[in-house]
Amino acid sequence: MARHAPKLVAEVARALSRRYHDHAHNNRRNPFEELLFILCSLQTNEELYSNTFALLRRAYPRFDDLAEAAPNDMASVLRGGGLHKQKARIISRIARLLRTEYGRVTLAPLRAVSTSECEAFLASLPGVGKKTARCVMMYSLGRPVFPVDTHCWRVCRRLGWVKPTRPDRSCSPADMDRLQSRLPNEYRHGLHVNMVSLGRDVCSARQPSCSVCAIEEYCPRIGVSDAR
Repeated sequence: MARHAPKLVAEVARALSRRYHDHAHNNRRNPFEELLFILCSLQTNEELYSNTFALLRRAYPRFDDLAEAAPNDMASVLRGGGLHKQKARIISRIARLLRTEYGRVTLAPLRAVSTSECEAFLASLPGVGKKTARCVMMYSLGRPVFPVDTHCWRVCRRLGWVKPTRPDRSCSPADMDRLQSRLPNEYRHGLHVNMVSLGRDVCSARQPSCSVCAIEEYCPRIGVSDAR
């Protein structure tokens, strides 16, 4: 049986759901707010990005305020989360583009377009790649997509569900598409959120705790460390 066969995927999905209960990881129902949350999280830890996101929302309570804000002022608010100047520039540009496109800073119109159109639009925004676009789509727009973050990538590789194509073994956009195509729509959301929990909990990059893993029986790489 292929390691990504639907029956096996379903068994893994159910086992992870029993352990981690489909925790949503504090993500937001509003798609633009979710995008802000993800942008704040880039290359920093959960405590820092949660704090800087809260500071950003207090400083700019209306989304339209972000289109008016000077990037340097926004960067001061984001300073504690790292990459504050870069994040401020990206958020400012996105807010202004959305106001031009929709008359206000919102992503709500994406609810009315197809999944492919939705992804194409999100991925066209400054600083938004395929993973970020699919996170917004999955968490806030209810689309059956599978964002591949570092935890999902690590877990799926160890399960043998995907092989990397890049020399450094990182996930390319094509790898993400290939992996998503192998997962039935109904399991994509649960697999994503529960693999994030698994990666944080036991399936770490260098010293995975395989003996307490909820899907140990399905993994051919028990005890194998993998920094990526």
